[in-house]
Amino acid sequence: TVDEIKDYCRSKKMITEENPFGDIPICFKLKGKIFVQLYPYEYDYKITLKCTVDAGQFFRMAYPEKVVTGDVLKDMIDLAYDTVFFKLSKKMQEEIKSNL
Repeated sequence: TVDEIKDYCRSKKMITEENPFGDIPICFKLKGKIFVQLYPYEYDYKITLKCTVDAGQFFRMAYPEKVVTGDVLKDMIDLAYDTVFFKLSKKMQEEIKSNL
């Protein structure tokens, strides 16, 4: 559900939840960098996740026009978070690690 996705994103360390573009999408950011955009409305329900080009191609092939749920979605959110994390400076990475 939308609430489960929000709660899972909120469980990540040092994130912020923002609406920089209006009511939607709901954006979850790590150090100002978006890793999840959630469009919670039933008529336009979707989630976009930050990932590498290779991961994006894999997910599009593995899940064409499908809704992924449960552990697969959590794994994808984890990957989105990690994608942003590893693009941060080593100093920022250490700051986040020290808050674990």
